[in-house]
Amino acid sequence: MHLRTCTVAAIFVLRLVMGQAKAQLEQNVYMDKCPEAEAIIKRVVRSAVMRNRGLAAGLLRMHFHDCFVNGCDASVLLDSTSTNQAEKDSIVNNPSLHGFEMIDEAKAALEAKCPGEVSCADILAFAARDGVEMLGGEPWQVRWGRRDGTISRAADVIANIPAPFFNLQQLKRNFAAKGFTPDEMITLSGAHTIGQSHCAAFSNRLYNFSSTSSQDPTLDPRYAKELKARCPQNNANPATVVLMDPLTPDCFDSAYFIDVKRRQGLFTSDASLLTDTASAAIVYTNAEEEDDWLSKFAEAMVKMSEIEVKTAPQGQIRKNCHVVNH
Repeated sequence: MHLRTCTVAAIFVLRLVMGQAKAQLEQNVYMDKCPEAEAIIKRVVRSAVMRNRGLAAGLLRMHFHDCFVNGCDASVLLDSTSTNQAEKDSIVNNPSLHGFEMIDEAKAALEAKCPGEVSCADILAFAARDGVEMLGGEPWQVRWGRRDGTISRAADVIANIPAPFFNLQQLKRNFAAKGFTPDEMITLSGAHTIGQSHCAAFSNRLYNFSSTSSQDPTLDPRYAKELKARCPQNNANPATVVLMDPLTPDCFDSAYFIDVKRRQGLFTSDASLLTDTASAAIVYTNAEEEDDWLSKFAEAMVKMSEIEVKTAPQGQIRKNCHVVNH
């Protein structure tokens, strides 16, 4: 059961998109020792997203930020210590990442049922999938067996996470470094169909764009006016947030690509997708063929969820997702 019916129909059939084999992930690794693991995570996610729809976007973004920094090893969940600033406290992630409490809730439920069996990295991978499905996205099949990393450095984040002010070439290089094609990069950019952003991530497009134009000329003027009303110059509340897709903010659909076509993408990186003919064509196709984009997104997420994973004997299965085992 989904939170709502989207304006454009989504595919709900589970496709067995396995992606390329990575390390030694398996489909039924917990079947003997924790057969209810997937159901427990799904139950926690469903309950949390029903209470707060924004958590679906938070879980998806957290999974992305984890995987793009030294692989999908739940290092983004680790707390800072007196001698180390962790990923979660990077300027890129704090205060914008959220959903940690839900991961903690799922971990507690799993530890009560089958202690020491399910990694925080696997919980995060499944939680991101289940959150997207709750908002109407096509679910993807996630393989189990990730182990949790023991290193988390804030300094690693900026070098790996694509910035909202990136141009197309920067985006291509960033995603190519993780093994993604330009088509897959644009497909994954569609994650901006849910979620919200703080004004600081895009205010340069409104007031300080260039030496010749204070406002980004590629931004739809009416949309810019709305954004300025929400984020006034030099007077923006740091807690103010703006929906990344105002059309259908609670639906995982192709409306993001419609926004980009209309020059109403929130970030410079969104607008950059129209700056070359081949990329623009993918944007237009994704906007018009939603079912195909949903399937492509599911396939790309399988690939993303297996970036540089650690499997036994690497890493560990943390007892507490916030700290390494000792």
